Amino acid sequence: MDDKTNGGGHESGVQDWLQAELEDTLDEDFELELSEPALSLELREIYKKAHPATIDRHTYFHELIRLQSELIRLQDWVEHSKEKIVVLFEGRDSAGKGGVIKRITQRLNPRICRVVALPAPSEREKTQWYFQRYVPHLPAGGEIVLFDRSWYNRAGVERVMGFADEDQVEQFFRDVPEFERMLLRSGVRLVKYWFSITDEEQQLRFLMRIHDPMKQWKLSPMDLQSRVRWERYTKAKEEMFARTNIPEAPWYIVEGNDKKRARLNCIDHLLSLIPYGPVPNEDVALPERVFNPNYERAVLPPELYVPRKY
Repeated sequence: MDDKTNGGGHESGVQDWLQAELEDTLDEDFELELSEPALSLELREIYKKAHPATIDRHTYFHELIRLQSELIRLQDWVEHSKEKIVVLFEGRDSAGKGGVIKRITQRLNPRICRVVALPAPSEREKTQWYFQRYVPHLPAGGEIVLFDRSWYNRAGVERVMGFADEDQVEQFFRDVPEFERMLLRSGVRLVKYWFSITDEEQQLRFLMRIHDPMKQWKLSPMDLQSRVRWERYTKAKEEMFARTNIPEAPWYIVEGNDKKRARLNCIDHLLSLIPYGPVPNEDVALPERVFNPNYERAVLPPELYVPRKY
């Protein structure tokens, strides 16, 4: 009887936690929606008409929280087993890479799971071995590293925009399979995702960014040039797949036109690739506070406090 009661209490507690987390996440999503008041009604209508009905919000957030709880289990397993995981996120500008990275890291320990988004190479880095500036960011045991764009810049933006000549691109294609095999032989688990969106979808997302002051920072001159060079990017992507989709480290394509489905599908797929499991955990008990009857808390001057405006 007691066991059933305790089990029921535990289940009820988990349900209460899930509900609280769901409400918190819904609040965050509502806040994001409120950040788009500058979008014209006309543009909103165009965007809505271009998208079929997606997953309803309640289902989406329940699934997202469930997957994020599994990511925490994965994190615990990685830390315990000293695994090394690298996940590459590639794709066209505005394809949704940043959105899924944010949902993966949202509830994880940044000391275990970190994001690497390197700027354009410096003049010194341009003279180095191409992979050299990526190597220091690779994980040690017990770490997960998510690359928001990666060494595949050479096969994509650098090639299309003319920052790398064809000899450098050819050298990259010859080197990258062996570089990735070296990582795998060293014990790194490597996963490569390409986020795929249509021409029309990218155009709509760029328009949303142009007309939304809260998102204009996401739109760089390089992004705008990528629209002009859509077909060149397509050809570059196709050759990249043909020459770097090795059996040991294959590419996985995430269909990204529907942002919510793309996030759930990517996280679910990532979890399916890694054989994580439960790890031993010691029971945590909150110790009693030490009470000193002679201690008096100092009164701090009011100017040290943040003003109570809200």
